[in-house]
Amino acid sequence: MKAYVFPGQGAQFTGMGNDLYENDEAKALFEKANEILGFRITDSMFEGTADELKQTKVTQPAVFLHSVILAKTLGNNFKPDMVAGHSLGEFSALVAAGALTFEDGLKLVSQRAQAMQKACEMAPSTMAAVLGLEDTVVEEICEKTQGIVVAANYNCPGQLVISGETPAVERACDALKTAGARRALLLPVGGAFHSPMMEPAREELAAAIAATSFNTPICPVYQNVTAMAVTNPDEIKENLIKQLTAPVRWTQSVQNMVADGATLFTEVGPGNVLQGLVKKINKEVTTAAAS
Repeated sequence: MKAYVFPGQGAQFTGMGNDLYENDEAKALFEKANEILGFRITDSMFEGTADELKQTKVTQPAVFLHSVILAKTLGNNFKPDMVAGHSLGEFSALVAAGALTFEDGLKLVSQRAQAMQKACEMAPSTMAAVLGLEDTVVEEICEKTQGIVVAANYNCPGQLVISGETPAVERACDALKTAGARRALLLPVGGAFHSPMMEPAREELAAAIAATSFNTPICPVYQNVTAMAVTNPDEIKENLIKQLTAPVRWTQSVQNMVADGATLFTEVGPGNVLQGLVKKINKEVTTAAAS
């Protein structure tokens, strides 16, 4: 069975999507995106610097557009038995699977980016990558650490990202190193994504999601919050609202997809980070890039 996976923030690169623009359908979608967003995001994607692409209002829509438009250019070759997306990538997966229209998906992603930026500016917060410890050990240390710090991204066995108030994350990193972590390194991110620090953004995005129409997808979507297959539009919306403050259960999602029959994972979007994570989660499956 074929699984298609969609990357999240951090996968962007200068020139992304430029090759897709030569396709007439893709060009029309890119121009529609420029109109919806109110600025030429294509200029930032095709010619912008790395710093320009790091701007929150650019990064998330850019990765979303690259992924969704690439999926659409696959045409009849895009026949997923299941889909999943990492954080932001979940929106790409939902559009590719027909649960959201292109226009509604882009509007939600843009609103998500702006709401997250505002939440990041409310208090000093950050994230850190932890390598070489069992998930349960990381969770226990986070619980014992003073301040807000939680497990945020379960990326693959032995690789977990924590998130929260900057001082609390720093304290947790020290404790994790003492506990034997191979690395506990602060990440160059704007804030504490997938933590309680994103509650203001969750509230803002919840209203936008609630007002958006969702359809039944063409295949099951394995959502970050539960790591389980979902097809019910109301359940999809509920999980999407929870996503900003809940952890990304990527390890568990891939494990469940494999258990449900996935043997080929194709990454749709910029980069190949997810291919590497999937291989670390299950060495028996085959991975590929969409082209």
